[in-house]
Amino acid sequence: MPYINIYLTVAVVFALNLPFGFWRAIAKKIKISWFLAIHMPVPVVIILRYTTGTGWSFITFPVLTGAFCTGQLTGSLVYRKILTISNKRDI
Repeated sequence: MPYINIYLTVAVVFALNLPFGFWRAIAKKIKISWFLAIHMPVPVVIILRYTTGTGWSFITFPVLTGAFCTGQLTGSLVYRKILTISNKRDI
């Protein structure tokens, strides 16, 4: 059970980035809202690392970066799927 903090942190980072990925899909690229959608969760992830005791060992960087990117991507894909479903209903 020593990795329970990492698993918990990965799950929270993924879930935290879903709405930000949704927002990023709406925002125009290279605009302030797009930049904020990507970078606003970063301080929360840093605070989460301290509160869960995950630490700063090397293995946590690729794992948490993967959870961050996967959450952003999944949120963006959910937005696109909702958009295509709503467009099909309008026809």
